[in-house]
This record gives sequence, structure tokens and C-alpha cells, in this order.
Amino acid sequence: MTMEFLWGERAQPTRGPKPSLTLLQITDAAIAVADAEGLAAVSMQRVSAELGFTKMSLYRYLPGKGELVALMVERAVGEPPRLDPAAWRAALHEWAHGLLTAYLRHPWALEATVGPRPLGPHELAWMEHALTALRDTGLTGAEQLDAIAVLAGHVRMIAQQAAAVRDPDAQFSAGIAAVLAEHGARFPVLAQTMAAAAAEGGQDQAFEFGLDRILDGLQTLITSRRKPRR
Repeated sequence: MTMEFLWGERAQPTRGPKPSLTLLQITDAAIAVADAEGLAAVSMQRVSAELGFTKMSLYRYLPGKGELVALMVERAVGEPPRLDPAAWRAALHEWAHGLLTAYLRHPWALEATVGPRPLGPHELAWMEHALTALRDTGLTGAEQLDAIAVLAGHVRMIAQQAAAVRDPDAQFSAGIAAVLAEHGARFPVLAQTMAAAAAEGGQDQAFEFGLDRILDGLQTLITSRRKPRR
């Protein structure tokens, strides 16, 4: 049933009064609730109230919250950016940034995309575009899938850290610095490294640093595959 909704195979209700809502309206209302209060706040009761309808009226459009969350994820991640498959590294760099932007815009999507679940066309399109960029690199199919998994994992880790911080402008390093101000003598190497990073102005670049290192590793592997065998 969920797959029918995700893939546009379920028509609008044909029985009863003429439909007053669309799945898009319902999905957007649910996303607004999740953006403001988190995924746990989303329920058929809450969403119907936001739309000015009864809870039972929503069941004319979809069976329950599971289907609603699946539609929310599809709407939240959206379509992937158009990538240049001829430049795999630039393509994956843009891909990772696009995915991070989606998660930062809708942090609840991190929770909604864990574990086995139905996948919709948008989510599969993200995979399709990334794999297309790696198609002619010489990596095996398993390596290509693993590469995308590593990239997605890096994106999710950074997005989860950002979502855990109430003030988006606050940085994790600031909390460490506050502790080191009193206990720096117990952690001299950490204190020295933090001071050096602050002087260099290179702090809080974990996303770019990690992304570049992942791509560097892929570059090394791809280059080794392309070397002629003796």
C-alpha cells in the first residue's frame, strides 16, 4: 500500500464526497509540523487539525502515519541535483552538499530514514545519480554502492550533530574550549591543538574535510584501477 502512494499509483478517493484535499496538501502540513516540533509530533489527528479537517477524513486519502511519513521523506529530500557524470569527483561533491542541505532543512528526515522501509522515486534517484557518476571509474558494483554508503553516512553524521545543537550558529568546539579553560592542564595536547586550530582559523570544517578525504580515497582507488598492468 505504501509503495502505491510513493510511486503515484494510488488515485484520489472515488467514493463519498468530492475530495477537498490533495496528498500534497496533507504532506506539506505534516512537514510543517515536523519542522517545527519534530517527527514525534506528527499524527493523523494533528495533521488533520492543522488542515481544519477531522482525523477520519484523512483516512480517505492514505491508510495511516506510516504512509504519511514515507510521503514526507519523498517531499523533503526532493529531486537530486543534476550532476555531470563526466566529472565524478565534482559530481559527488555536489551530491553530498545537496543531501546535507536537505537534512539541515528537515532534520526529522534523519530519524525517518533509518531501517528497512519503502523507498520512493526521489530517494532512488539520489542513488541513481551518484552511481551514474561512478559508473565509468573502474570501481566494482559493490565498491560503488559502498562509496555512496560512506558518503551518505558522513552527511548524516554532520547533519545529526547540527540537529542536536539548538543554536545553529553554536559550534561543538566552543563547548570543548569552555571545558579546557578550566581543565586544560589535564589535556595538554588537546588544548595545544585547539589553540593552534583557533589561530589558523581552520576549525569547524569537519564536513568539507571529511568529504575531501573520502573523495581523495576514492581518487586513489580509481587511479590504481586505471593503471596499466605490467
